[in-house]
Amino acid sequence: MLFMRVHVMKKEKTRILAVCDGELIGKLLKDGERTLDLGKYGSFYGEKKVSEKEIAREIARATSMNFVGEKAVEIALRAGVASERDVVHIAKVPHVQVYKI
Repeated sequence: MLFMRVHVMKKEKTRILAVCDGELIGKLLKDGERTLDLGKYGSFYGEKKVSEKEIAREIARATSMNFVGEKAVEIALRAGVASERDVVHIAKVPHVQVYKI
């Protein structure tokens, strides 16, 4: 199960795509200096379960993207918007951010 949310900022002409593996929502990922609080900030990734097809549509329209979790990051890699070297791990959970310039 994947969650997705698109944040649109019309004035800045920005579309931020946030995708997270559903089972990670509500968890606190901490690894040394890196922390990702998916409890406190879980709503950033939305509350809507989505398909890979819906995510692929939004990847094409996004100006920046944030993927957390095995399934979510795999989608970014398959779509070619990120590579393995872009992926960081926080508490062994893959995370990647993508910015289109």
